[in-house]
Amino acid sequence: MTGTDAVAPVSDAAFRLLIAECFGVSKPTFQGEGRSSGVPALFIRLSRCNLTCDWCDTKYTWDWNQFDPRKESTRRTVADLLAWALASPVELVVITGGEPLIQQLALIPLVQGLLAGGKQVEFETNGTLAPNSALLVDGVRFNVSPKLGNSGVAEDKRIVSSALKAFADSGRATFKFVTRMVAELDEISAIVDRHGLAPVYVMPEGTTAEGLIETTRLLADAVAARRWHFTPRLHVLAFAETRGR
Repeated sequence: MTGTDAVAPVSDAAFRLLIAECFGVSKPTFQGEGRSSGVPALFIRLSRCNLTCDWCDTKYTWDWNQFDPRKESTRRTVADLLAWALASPVELVVITGGEPLIQQLALIPLVQGLLAGGKQVEFETNGTLAPNSALLVDGVRFNVSPKLGNSGVAEDKRIVSSALKAFADSGRATFKFVTRMVAELDEISAIVDRHGLAPVYVMPEGTTAEGLIETTRLLADAVAARRWHFTPRLHVLAFAETRGR
């Protein structure tokens, strides 16, 4: 699927999405990463992913050696998800995963309904699947997070040139890289230069406040020297490893 694909007819069954969790209503939260860090947000987390990153903190969306998919995912209709999101005054809806663009054809009517209801939409994606042209509209942004070698995933699976080009050409994407050491900044630079990616955000890897502080201090000077953005993981600092925050 490419960024210029026409929208194909969608059956009733396709309007049901495989969901891991939705949160941000009963317990308010905010976007913890990237360009909208600190902005109040609702989250729709889709189940399933096409990558298997070693340090992934949402393995319950895809790692069925550790988690039971029957317990970790449900099918919900677009109408149900719209009713849930539009009942909240929070303006930003983050669609994340897993990898949400695996289900992007069924996401089109969801996004259209959210925009019609006055919401703004941000996708969190690994950048391996190009967005359908129906998603490249005002009110939609993409936080694209290409994976580095530290993910443990083969390069030909985690770096897809055609998809990265589609995001870069869209003018609706920022590019966020998860890293834990200064030496990996050269790897980020090579990917950025090869694919013409901008703006660039660097995010320290970590699932505890102590680990994030340590990695942040390790990386800060080197990231600043490259004039890249530096993003925290505010949800980890604020809520530790609590799911649904």
